[in-house]
Amino acid sequence: MKYTQLGRTGLKVSRLVLGTMNFGPQTDEPTSHGILDTALDAGLNFVDTANVYGWGENKGRTEEIIGTWFAQGGGRREKTVLATKVYGSMSREGETWPNEDRLSALNIRRAVEASLKRLQTDHIDVYQFHHVDRRTPFEEIWQAVDVLIQQGKILYAGSSNFPGYKIAQANETAARRGMVGLVSEQCLYNLAERRAEMEVIPAAQEYGLGVIPWSPLHGGLLGGVIKKEVEGGRRASGRSADALANSSVRAQVQAYEDLLDKHGLEPGETALAWLLTRPGVTGPIVGPRTAEQLESALRALELELSEEVLAGLDEIFPGPGPSPEAFAW
Repeated sequence: MKYTQLGRTGLKVSRLVLGTMNFGPQTDEPTSHGILDTALDAGLNFVDTANVYGWGENKGRTEEIIGTWFAQGGGRREKTVLATKVYGSMSREGETWPNEDRLSALNIRRAVEASLKRLQTDHIDVYQFHHVDRRTPFEEIWQAVDVLIQQGKILYAGSSNFPGYKIAQANETAARRGMVGLVSEQCLYNLAERRAEMEVIPAAQEYGLGVIPWSPLHGGLLGGVIKKEVEGGRRASGRSADALANSSVRAQVQAYEDLLDKHGLEPGETALAWLLTRPGVTGPIVGPRTAEQLESALRALELELSEEVLAGLDEIFPGPGPSPEAFAW
């Protein structure tokens, strides 16, 4: 396993992040525990979740699955860098009540306590704001975070889905309070979706945040979807199917798969390996539903992409270019 610092912190994390969103809705508890054990045995020490995972009437279920895994002992909690998130409503359907979502000091306090209970731990290593809260000032958010850090219930704060200007606003406010501020940003970033290169990633680099890309295969679009369709009769579904309905997108994905086939590379592993070459990226989030999918993701760590392949990928999926030159000059 390869490790790096999380942004400007002294915290060492693996270059792949184990995403757990499928634990519960698609992957049962025993299989989820097996994936967690396999990841830890491979040296993958960074586990990401959120309080709302489990979804619907099962919100919090994913954290519970991680909690029962920790409860097995064997150094599982001690070896894990644990990240979870706050923002989404935890109200059950028909039971909506004020102050059970967003980033008010009240909800942050309640959400942390609830997550700690489900996770069966006394602290969260990286506590992330799942979305921007336009209604709550950062002064209030950082006040709540400061209290939790003093209590030892969280160690670091991170963001998710923040635009560049909000990263700047958050960290400038934290600096005025003498606080570390955000140390990481989870954003949508992959070969097919590179808009984060315009503002988000430059802001993260400027303020020393580690970038943690989510959806590295763009909903399966970069995982060899056309090849699977042709060879196995398995048709794309969901976001991939919607994207492939666009003829220009389909041509782009076909060119991507043809390039990798020429070089004997697997699409999913290549998409992950490409992200590992990108400036500022700590590690992409992989969300395996099975142990086999995790093993494929781990192989990406050993994959060295040639300059020819990297140039070909840039030609097929051109980025927006440097900021601000790409839009200003």
